[in-house]
Amino acid sequence: MEMEAGSTSSSGGGTQTHSYSPLRSKAFYKFTQQNLPACKPNLTPTRVIAIFLLAGVVFIPVGLICLRASESVVEILDRYDIECVPESYRNNKVAYIKDSSISKNCKRLIKIQKHMKAPIYVYYELDNYYQNHRRYIKSRSDKQLLHGLEYKDTSSCRPEEYNNEIRINRRNIAWKSDREHKFGRNVYPFNFQNGSLIGGGNLDPDVPLSEQEDLIVWMRTAALPKFRKLYCVIEEDLQADEIIEVHLVNNYNTYSFGGKKKLVLTTKNWLGAKNDFLGIAYMATGGFCIFLSILFALIHVKNPRPHGDPTYSYGNRKSTTAFVLHQIVW
Repeated sequence: MEMEAGSTSSSGGGTQTHSYSPLRSKAFYKFTQQNLPACKPNLTPTRVIAIFLLAGVVFIPVGLICLRASESVVEILDRYDIECVPESYRNNKVAYIKDSSISKNCKRLIKIQKHMKAPIYVYYELDNYYQNHRRYIKSRSDKQLLHGLEYKDTSSCRPEEYNNEIRINRRNIAWKSDREHKFGRNVYPFNFQNGSLIGGGNLDPDVPLSEQEDLIVWMRTAALPKFRKLYCVIEEDLQADEIIEVHLVNNYNTYSFGGKKKLVLTTKNWLGAKNDFLGIAYMATGGFCIFLSILFALIHVKNPRPHGDPTYSYGNRKSTTAFVLHQIVW
């Protein structure tokens, strides 16, 4: 017999009574039988076709808007790692970059193709550089960067700018959390680039690490082998056909592993930097949904699904099932 309010059992000479809450018992039964209230849409062919068609109609305009926003971003890329190598060293770039007696100063002239509205973000881009490699990640001492000489164990660490009347800002280019919690305010660079492996720029020994934002930006690990690091922000507009003269120092050795170095000037909008992928993805998804809706419509017209026997409709089947369960319980 089915018991809702409680049950009684006897063992030996004693009698034990177990009480159950009717409401709790009923909810537990519905949960175990997966009979909780839920949305159970009846996906007929007509509704499926309408859903795919609606998704396509929505996704394609969104993709067009994203593509237009991406095209409105003005971006200039200048690869300098080849042009900054003297002609006599073009066939042996590694020897050039490792020879400290050769000047690494380089001047690049960049022509502005379109009007660039401030703020203009200046990045340096590296390609084929796996900054997320395990050995690279481990070759740093976070405690020493935060607390200085209090932590002397560095066993894990083994193995320029010219603005010329252009207002630039090199503050707040690093994450606030990195500046405040990972690099010490009272820690100053010491024993920096005194070994045999030298690359990149130098640090100012009189400026604490928390204010050396170039270093902080570089130490933020990139996830992919091709990445950009923010260098500064130009705070004034650049006009079309204007020539920007950039002086840089080609210190970092990317020639040993076939890497590439680029200078990037770019604007941003409500969507972010220039990126066509999002718009293309929306359009491709929308087009595929419309294609499926047309395909399903043709199949439905050619081979329509026959109407079922109303005797075996969902409501009748539910009543029949309930009746059978009632008979089993009793």
